[in-house]
Amino acid sequence: MGKRLLILLAAAMPFALFAQEKWDLRRCVEYAVKNNISVKQADVQARISELQLKQARMNRFPSLGFSTGLGTQFGRSIDPTTNQFTTTQLLYQNYGLQGSVQVFGFGQLKNSIQAARFNAEAALKDIERAANDVSMNVATYYLQVVASKEQINISEVQIKQDLAQYKDTKSRVDAGALPELNLAEIESQLATDSIALITSRATFEQNVLSLKALLNIEAGDAFEVDTPPMEQIPLENIADMQPDIVYQLALNNQPLQKVNELKIKGAEKTIAAYKSQLYPSLSLGYSLTSRFSSSLKSATNTIAGYDYLPYFTDINGQIYPVQTPVYSSSYSRKSFGKWWDGYGSQLDQNFNQSIGFTLSVPIFNSGNTYKVNYQRSQLDLKTLQLQKAQANQDLQQNIYKAYVNATSAMQKFYAGDRSVASAQKAYDFATKRYEVGLLSSIDLLTNQNNLLKAKLQQLSNQYEYVFRMKLLEFYKGQGLKL
Repeated sequence: MGKRLLILLAAAMPFALFAQEKWDLRRCVEYAVKNNISVKQADVQARISELQLKQARMNRFPSLGFSTGLGTQFGRSIDPTTNQFTTTQLLYQNYGLQGSVQVFGFGQLKNSIQAARFNAEAALKDIERAANDVSMNVATYYLQVVASKEQINISEVQIKQDLAQYKDTKSRVDAGALPELNLAEIESQLATDSIALITSRATFEQNVLSLKALLNIEAGDAFEVDTPPMEQIPLENIADMQPDIVYQLALNNQPLQKVNELKIKGAEKTIAAYKSQLYPSLSLGYSLTSRFSSSLKSATNTIAGYDYLPYFTDINGQIYPVQTPVYSSSYSRKSFGKWWDGYGSQLDQNFNQSIGFTLSVPIFNSGNTYKVNYQRSQLDLKTLQLQKAQANQDLQQNIYKAYVNATSAMQKFYAGDRSVASAQKAYDFATKRYEVGLLSSIDLLTNQNNLLKAKLQQLSNQYEYVFRMKLLEFYKGQGLKL
């Protein structure tokens, strides 16, 4: 029993540690990039592109292949070792070692390698692009979680104030200094603020679930974000974030722009590779071959008699007719060991070597496929160029919008500071007047609600301002950090 308890404790320890750890933005981003499916897909595509580059490089080297065939032939056929017609059943085997290498092809192999290299580099940059997209999403959800958590804190402070007011008002009502209406109004406000707290907690839980889903973390796992002190987060000066300057920097540091540049370079080399297929190519071929064949039956010839030929011969003055023997043949299947008689000597005698050049001139190939491929590759380049122009245009618009939003968020944030200060001052005065009986509870609660709204709005302004500025810093190439 004790051992089982230790095992359970050991198994639960990682989860306990997991629950105790807090997740800051950097850790969330790193975890998401490592576990996100889209990033993994981009990584697989990069591996495929690397293999394609490897294959393109290997195409420069000579090819070499070995082949052999073993079988038997029936009926009228050609003996593979004598090239004579025969009707005898034969056992045959042949060996071949063949290969070739391209000697000249108008730069086809070279351009294919360069195209594959640019595509492989683009695939690697595409991993960064996918990681950037995930990072932006994580940052958005992370700030929503932090903001909703702060809203909970504000709501809890508000309820504490309500409880303090309720206690103070109840004591006055009990003493007859205030009517019961004041206490009922405080109770109503407490109920309203309690509902707001419940809503804030539900919003926080929903935001946490959304962030977990983005991080590929189980919904039931313990998870707590680290709330950074917003006032200590370093921000660039808005004067250093002029959109035209940020745009020029983004053209050189954003992965999508680099991907488009590399894909265009790869497409240009692909065009050159396809164009070279329209011209003649010269290759060197070489081969080593040998053959063996053997009859599966053995023949036995015996003299069955003689035939007279229409010829005569003179022997010592005597004329005799010329006779020729008549043979009788009988066949019997050879034993398996006899099939291979003369195997080594035949392979040696039939050993053949060849080497030569082959000139290939494309004239007509299924509707001139090479020309169609060449024309299609030109259209592919045009498509990539248009994609690049669209991506750059979208980037420019996003940066200018981000700058306008950042400027507006900064102005709202500074105005919100003044609004909170004014609401706090009004609430403090209202509290003092209420304590001396110069203000109704409704007026006090109105000032209290105004202060709460101002604080919540300022909280929203602060997070929006930080996020908008961090977005500009991201486009500038400084990454995402709090």
